[in-house]
Amino acid sequence: MASKEKEGTVITVPHLAESLVSATIGKWLKRPGEYVKEYDLLCELMTNKVNVEMPSPVEGELVDILVKEGQEADVGAPICIIREPHQSAVAEERPATAEASAPSGQASAGASVREAVGSGEQKSRYSPAVLHLASEYQVDLQQVKGTGMNGRITRIDVLNYVEERRKVEGQSRHESRIRQGNPAGAEKPSPDGTSDASEKPAPSSPVASGSSLPAPQPIADGQVPVTPTRRTIAARMQQSVSEIPHAWMMIEADVSSLVSLRHKWKEEFWRKEGVKLTYFPFVLKAVAAAIKQVPMMNSVWAEDRIIVKKDIHLSVAIGSEDSVVTPVIKHANRKSVAGLALELDELITRSRKGRLTLSDLEGGTFTVNNTGAFGTVLTCPIINYPQAALMTFESIVRRPVVVGEMIAVRSVANLCLSLDHRILDGMICGKFMQQVKRNLESYDRESLMY
Repeated sequence: MASKEKEGTVITVPHLAESLVSATIGKWLKRPGEYVKEYDLLCELMTNKVNVEMPSPVEGELVDILVKEGQEADVGAPICIIREPHQSAVAEERPATAEASAPSGQASAGASVREAVGSGEQKSRYSPAVLHLASEYQVDLQQVKGTGMNGRITRIDVLNYVEERRKVEGQSRHESRIRQGNPAGAEKPSPDGTSDASEKPAPSSPVASGSSLPAPQPIADGQVPVTPTRRTIAARMQQSVSEIPHAWMMIEADVSSLVSLRHKWKEEFWRKEGVKLTYFPFVLKAVAAAIKQVPMMNSVWAEDRIIVKKDIHLSVAIGSEDSVVTPVIKHANRKSVAGLALELDELITRSRKGRLTLSDLEGGTFTVNNTGAFGTVLTCPIINYPQAALMTFESIVRRPVVVGEMIAVRSVANLCLSLDHRILDGMICGKFMQQVKRNLESYDRESLMY
């Protein structure tokens, strides 16, 4: 994460998780020249799983930023340089003649780290992507200034060079037309001496002749940049629908007693725990208990075998304006309704503040989504790959139902299940959904919260 150099300590991208090989700098929280204390937040790192804030491993002055916001860096790659206090003292004690006496071709003691190691053959080492772009756009890489680590040329450097070259060439053509008496937009004489403009009909306009109103202009389409999180979501959804043969079923549950139980506890729970009590923790408890009865729901497809997970770790879908994350409640079957409510509230709070860690998102075996919070009554979700199923809890609605020989107004909710038909079939999932229904309908005002 940090290494010593002449100019300071090089800070690198930390190893966040086994499956992560790179991260994107989302935002720098410190600027060059600022003094940084150890564990002060340096920057935001965006990965394909979660966004994290990176603390500084050392104390000192932030000398240089090597990777700009929005650029990607591999794990272990340098992203900035921090000059620690003892390094500043050593630099001040160096004689002023040291730089003047430095041999030709070598960097002076006061040169930046990038200049010190970026000269010579380091700059001539090009990645395959850079060489491909250079060949495609006929670019002489000797003319491109590298902004990568050690002065290396990146893909962005090549693309920026190509764009700048196009601007220069366009300007040159414009000046050439002016010198020839034919500025851009002027009419060119045709071979027979007549003007092209005389042969072309005047463009039609919806505005009446003599009107001062301008013609309506077309509205340009908006563009939203694709973040690493959104790119990962897209890839996983595509993988899920392309690899998993999805099937779907729905069952209706009478949750009138659950509504009464929550009404009994919600104010007291708020006073005691400081957390709003929703229906979702009761649903999680019912699902975890049902999975224990039907363990095949807690499995994954492994081509030559089906792996049935022993531990029940429930992934819960939490949405924001631009993404959805699925943090995991570990060992959900061992927790009470109150324990599930407290852990769920903590995960939601940290998710909205961008404080989830990679461990919060790993290990899920079954996903539950509270889509009913948006008023939906039927959904057909995409399975959270590589899990075997995903269940949604829909909106609770009041409607007339048949109870015995009478019609009564009850609170009912739909439970929707998407399943991997390679692993599960109607009989297994039917048993599971019936068990969830029984668990939800078994709540009453005497049910325990703790």
